[in-house]
Parts: sequence; structure tokens; C-alpha cells
Amino acid sequence: MAENPILVDPSQLAEKLKAPTPPLLIDVRSEADYAQAHLPSAKNNCVYEVVFMNRMDELGVNRDTPVCVYGNGADTHESRMAAAKLSRGGYREVLELRAGFDGWNAAGQPIEKGTPPPPVAKEELEGSRAVDLELSRVEWTGRNLLNRHNGTLGIKSGVLQFEQGKLVGGEFVFDMQSIDCADLKGDPLHDVLVAHLRSDDFFDTELYPEARFVITGASILPDAVPGVPNLSVHGELTIKGVTLPLDFLATAGYTDEGRMAAQSVILFDRTLWNVIYGSGRFFRDLGPHLVNNLVEIQLRIVTK
Repeated sequence: MAENPILVDPSQLAEKLKAPTPPLLIDVRSEADYAQAHLPSAKNNCVYEVVFMNRMDELGVNRDTPVCVYGNGADTHESRMAAAKLSRGGYREVLELRAGFDGWNAAGQPIEKGTPPPPVAKEELEGSRAVDLELSRVEWTGRNLLNRHNGTLGIKSGVLQFEQGKLVGGEFVFDMQSIDCADLKGDPLHDVLVAHLRSDDFFDTELYPEARFVITGASILPDAVPGVPNLSVHGELTIKGVTLPLDFLATAGYTDEGRMAAQSVILFDRTLWNVIYGSGRFFRDLGPHLVNNLVEIQLRIVTK
């Protein structure tokens, strides 16, 4: 059995493709990239999809057939991932063109051009954009030493302010009376805990039915790669009539429809907003009644 995978450069692959039994070319990039241009006779099977190995079978590729995978270029890992999957999946001879489509094209080798999808015109956001309350979501998690509870909190309204496509401000109003516990659904303790959270022990929602977060500024983080926090958000959070600064990092971008979307995991110290029940900072000898000061908020915001 040949050593797997076998790295080949464009000239070596070109020679192998002239052999009586050439390797089968598998383009492991996205369908859109493949449709725009690809190596001649290559079949498309995007490695980002969980059905990658199943699709190899659907393509009728025998495990004794030599295959060569390629991605976009040497600076990205899709061909490495595909080669490793095929090698572990029992394919006898796996070649990898690590230089990818970019390297093949730069070497002057032939390509097949398709019809690229029309570019999606993305409007530069300007002015106010309302938040989509159906797609946006707030989830909370509270903990003590051994246990935790999690649930949701409703957003009553939200708006973001943009200048030349950049986030500069905004405001969210949260319905504190909608606080709910997901992990106790169907348990008799659900209503007990929810009433506890809504009472003056915690958020006193009868006196303070709303909480508010006002964005006072935002800045883009330099050199952030896709999928990691790329936006620093500065603002003021009001809970139980107490307003204090709250800054956090978010991962933001644009959907295919041109909507701005952002997600963030925020840790904040509830006791700074006078939510002190079960806090070891304010009470002694709490025992099993100890509740962590830090509350975790998972936030997803999508504009209309």
C-alpha cells in the first residue's frame, strides 16, 4: 500500500493525469467555488459538509481507485482535511495537491471555467436598523459550586445605529418578567425557581419589569479572522434601576441577505446591579445556598 497521503505539486499531478490510469480529481471546495472554475474533469465534494465520506460512495469512487484532492490553496486546510479523511476511510492511494486550485492556475495548467453566481449586492448599512425579535435571542446561565440552571429572557425591542456600515450605537429593552428556566421544564420546581428569580430576591420584576442596554460605541478588532470575536462593544446596562458600564466582545458579520448578525458570550457580576441573593460577598455561611456572582449571557442579535 502506498504511503497516504502523497503530496504532489502541479507539474507532478499534470504528469499523473496523463497516465493510463489517472487519479480521480476531487475538488473539496464549496459548490460555489467549484462552479466558478475547477480542474478539468474534477468532481465536486465539499469537505465542509458532514456527508463528505458518504458522497464519495455516491460518486461511485472505489477505494482501490487513486484519488487526488485539492482545495483553494496552500494557506488553507481543506485538502489536508479531505486527504486525512480518505486515508482513514481506507482509500488505497490518496494524492493531495496542497497548492490547490490557486497553485494549479498560477502554474499555467488548464482549468475549466463555469458560470459564477451573480454577486450579491450588499447595501452598506446606514442609520437605524430594527432588531428581528424572532431571530434574536438571549439565553442565561446561573451557577453555584455543583449545579447550574439556564433559560431565556425576552427582548421587547431593539435597534442598532450605523454610520457608513459601522456600528456606532443602539438600544435594547429586555422583558424581565419573561425570564424562564429551560432545564426545569416539566419539573414542579420550574415555577418555584422562576418566581424566585422574579422576586425581590433577584430581579424584582414587579418594580423593575424592564432592563436596558445602550450601546455607546463599538470598534472593529484588527486582524481578527472569521469565526472569532471581531467587534468590541461598549455600553451601559441598567438592571433594577442601576446603570453601569458593560463592555464585551462579539463575533459579527453579515448574512447572505445583508442583515447584520452578532453573537457573544457575556459574563457579568450581578451583584454590581444590586442582585445580591446568595452572594458570598454579602452573606456568610451560605452553605448550599451559595450562588455564583457571575451570570453568563449568550446573546444573538440579527437585524431586520
